[in-house]
Amino acid sequence: MGKILTYILTVTILTATISSCNTTGCTENQNSLPLAGFYSMEDGNSIAIDSISIGGVNAPDDSLLVNNGNDVSRVYLPFRSNSQSSSFFIHYNQKELSAPELNDTVTFDYTSFPVFVSEECGAMYHYTITRLAYTHHLVDSIAITDSVVTNIEKERIKIFFRTVSSDETDGESNSPEGDNNDTEDNSEGNNQQGETETTE
Repeated sequence: MGKILTYILTVTILTATISSCNTTGCTENQNSLPLAGFYSMEDGNSIAIDSISIGGVNAPDDSLLVNNGNDVSRVYLPFRSNSQSSSFFIHYNQKELSAPELNDTVTFDYTSFPVFVSEECGAMYHYTITRLAYTHHLVDSIAITDSVVTNIEKERIKIFFRTVSSDETDGESNSPEGDNNDTEDNSEGNNQQGETETTE
């Protein structure tokens, strides 16, 4: 009789434990969002940019990720899981830089694959960046520090901006004006900070 009562008690405790675990729901981050940080190409330090807008190219309703933001030092760039490419624009709202033709554009090519997380959380998409292309108006270069994008929050993209004043760059090719409409194309998506592999 004692063994039967012990067995029933054990089953009851296990059932209660399992039930309590299941009722907590999904506590995992269910989004694989690439995080990009902003840096100065002069010294490599992190910077915050004022009067900047960032959005997805051809996104529904031209939705903005950042709308004329100030002190922006990071931004999440959500990839489309039903596509193999996502493009984003960077618009500078300062008066002398606000012309649309001075927008910078960044395009990521990638492969996506579903990953089962748990019964509570279900599945999510992870991404592998295979190619990177961008313009050079105020963006100097972009580095991918980790080409595999998961739901673990981690800065995987470094965007380096030209931060030298116009007085210091007179006559140099890295000013916002001039021949900076070229798009740099970096394949494989695994460049380290300060390194770019131009395939053109």
